Amino acid sequence: MQGFLNLNKPYGCTSHDCVERVRKLLRLKRVGHAGTLDPAATGILPIALGKATRLLQYLPGKKAYQATVRLGVRTTTDDLEGEVITSLPCAGLNLADIKTALSEFIGKIEQIPPNYSAIQIDGQRLYNLARKGEMVQAPKRTVEVLNIKVLDWRDGDFPELDLAITCGAGTYIRALARDLGVVLNTGGTLAALIRTESSSFWLKDSVTFTDLETQLQTGTFQPIPADAALQTLPSVDLSGTFAKKWCQGQQVPLDLDLLGLVRVYEEAHFLGIAQIQDHILIPQMVFEPIS
Repeated sequence: MQGFLNLNKPYGCTSHDCVERVRKLLRLKRVGHAGTLDPAATGILPIALGKATRLLQYLPGKKAYQATVRLGVRTTTDDLEGEVITSLPCAGLNLADIKTALSEFIGKIEQIPPNYSAIQIDGQRLYNLARKGEMVQAPKRTVEVLNIKVLDWRDGDFPELDLAITCGAGTYIRALARDLGVVLNTGGTLAALIRTESSSFWLKDSVTFTDLETQLQTGTFQPIPADAALQTLPSVDLSGTFAKKWCQGQQVPLDLDLLGLVRVYEEAHFLGIAQIQDHILIPQMVFEPIS
């Protein structure tokens, strides 16, 4: 079995928990995921099955979320799972000022990841260090936020803001909520998060664990084809002779004006991933060699 599973991650499960559960349900050793999703978040968690785990590094990084930000509150985890650090009513806020502040977060920005995150410092996860009382700050990172749209706004002492966010890989929505509170001088924390798109997988096409179990019981489960999530990469078709050479790890000439990573096929058969440099097709990962 190989390919992808577009999983709708339930609330309260870690990404690792989901991988282990899929492993047991499918009786499959090689299972991996793309893009960690916090336990308190729900939505898309792409799961790679079998040899498709080797393709995770080539998946597109674009992601989309629906987030609820609560203003006037700061927590240790930058979401409602943590302890409250400050709680100050801020009823004087208005949506116009918030939209102005949000504009500062569009484009390439610098973020400090939350203390409770899966980032490793000296071989240890930040969340493990934080649970021991060792607050080690991760270095700043540059991330890209493509778009932020206000979906709803509920005023009050602790107003809440519903946002649609499109961003690149590595963006922490919890950090964005925290930093929005800093800009507004109110404090802010993430109240809810749903990932609606990840690496070319969409929420509307996802399956829950209940769906997966039903499909397995009825014998209707079919993994998503391994190359389906790689459609953002150009494709190259090779003839029989060149295809065999390429699958054997040889570089082959290519009369195409392309550069960078491409999907490689022989007719409709997906062979793997290559890099094109100076009209030469260089194997990067042979997925399914020709028999």
